[in-house]
Amino acid sequence: MRATRLLTLCLLLAAAPAALAEKTPVPYRAWDYVGDGVFTSDIEGPAVGPDGALYVVNYGRNGTIGRVTPGADGGDAKLFVELPPGSVANGIRFAPDGTMRVADKAGKQLLRIDPVTGAIEVLARLPQSTGPNDVALAPDGSVFLSDPDWVDTRNGRLWRVTADGQVQLLEDHMGTTNGVEVSPDGKRLYLNESVQRAVWVYDLVDGKPQNKRLLHRFDDYGLDGMRCDPDGNLYIARYDGAQVAVLAPDGRLVRTIALKGHKPSNVTFDGAQVFVTLQDRGAIETFYVDPPAKPVH
Repeated sequence: MRATRLLTLCLLLAAAPAALAEKTPVPYRAWDYVGDGVFTSDIEGPAVGPDGALYVVNYGRNGTIGRVTPGADGGDAKLFVELPPGSVANGIRFAPDGTMRVADKAGKQLLRIDPVTGAIEVLARLPQSTGPNDVALAPDGSVFLSDPDWVDTRNGRLWRVTADGQVQLLEDHMGTTNGVEVSPDGKRLYLNESVQRAVWVYDLVDGKPQNKRLLHRFDDYGLDGMRCDPDGNLYIARYDGAQVAVLAPDGRLVRTIALKGHKPSNVTFDGAQVFVTLQDRGAIETFYVDPPAKPVH
């Protein structure tokens, strides 16, 4: 009897590392965080707030923003706020003061939302735009907005809203501008064109982009939202490609991360964890990076 118990204990100890490994996330391997259909096919704008929650647009129906917190089996999504009639959000970023900057593509405006009270105000109106899409924040408090025309011209624009609310058209007659990001050191602006599959980089001088040059051009799939990690590597949602591509600051493709869904629309970081919104699933997938990244929202 004693020998049998000893054998059982040895088998359990031998199995423990394997069981532990099953519960330990494998770097760059994606799994479901929020399942199919919780968000609409216009799911976008993931951003982690100062409260540690993940905020994502179009929860249940368009014109809303959802708040996702960790649950027992992934993320627990609930309604955070309903936007005013006629508004549909896209990109989200959090300013240093903790408030949200939200691109309202249907309302053609930039919104400010208090994450505590849910109060909404208009920071800037862009009536000449097709509709602001993605958002990036610069160290001087200004906001960069991409503005693609998906229907008529397939062209795009780049806008800047200064900290005091002045609207500036920086560039016109581009391709379908989409993902936009500022490097961690605040010295570079990245902007991609979805249909043209090009990623451009500018130097930021006194808050304004200069010296535009091509960083990378892909041969396949579309480009959507993107974020930098603390080392300046650019994580890009490859729409229709079922993957996230990682570019080094010099433009080299250093990695691709496979996803279950085929239409990733945007990505965001929470430390070493990356969240990806999938439009063909109305879902959120997640993976970890290795080595662990510093907190980036």
